[in-house]
Amino acid sequence: MTEEHVTTHQAEEDARNEDILIYVNGKILPKAQALVSVYDSGFMLGDGIWEGLRLYDGTWAFADEHFDRLYEAALAIDLDIGLTRDQLFSALEDTRRANNMQTDAHARLMVTRGIKTRPFQHPSLSRQGPTIAIIVEHSKPKIPRPIRLATVPHQRGLPMTQDPKLNSHSKLNCILACIAAEKAGADEALMLDVHGFVNTTNACNFFIVRKGEVWTSTGDYCMNGITRRKVIEVCRQAGIPVYERNFSLVDTYGADEAFLTGTFGAQTPVGNIDGRQIGTGQMGPMTERIRTLYKALITQEVR
Repeated sequence: MTEEHVTTHQAEEDARNEDILIYVNGKILPKAQALVSVYDSGFMLGDGIWEGLRLYDGTWAFADEHFDRLYEAALAIDLDIGLTRDQLFSALEDTRRANNMQTDAHARLMVTRGIKTRPFQHPSLSRQGPTIAIIVEHSKPKIPRPIRLATVPHQRGLPMTQDPKLNSHSKLNCILACIAAEKAGADEALMLDVHGFVNTTNACNFFIVRKGEVWTSTGDYCMNGITRRKVIEVCRQAGIPVYERNFSLVDTYGADEAFLTGTFGAQTPVGNIDGRQIGTGQMGPMTERIRTLYKALITQEVR
């Protein structure tokens, strides 16, 4: 019998999400009315940026870091968000309060270059200002087993093509990687960098554990993940050897443990890569320890 497919963003079903209210350009609207134009540059060209934030006990964890990354991305693509950080955070909070959410919620905050006057590429055709949308859903991770990865030919590329650090709406490369992994019988894609070193997955940052050491990529070709950074920090504070370095698939196949990091799932264990069992195939003791350290960090953040 084929094992069920899972994703790194799999959540418990929650009927309340059918009735959520969504922020679109200053208005908080019922889900069915929260619409954007087919002329919107985000829909038409993937011309936009986004952030995912997680709500714990009334607090958006690491909100400052998420907003730093969003506004840095806006500067990089020459997009004027049109709101100050405080104004945008107020919009996020207004959306949360409108939905009466206190914890176990996930926000997708999206900014595009806005509606175009004609359906063509040039950014000067976006003349009406940005489109800002905020979706906040009831969201409790439900990942029933360790994730299976498959290495794919799609790479995390050079910054002069599309900087992989940029959290943009243009995710087709990662989507094609995910499709390739699914066709190989895996849940998610393990992507290499342009030099052939192990880098990241199509949706999450990637770590391995070898002989008591925690390894992740150099960070040169992956999303500058906030959860990734926090894992590195808690390891250093706890005296766990952690290295940002180049490593190969050979190193990865021989790892004692592997896990993914991201805002949604925090730390998700990996049990199998390219048909090879990693460690016991279950969550390992180092991953479990890092989870505990991260939860303590979240508790400190939200108190």
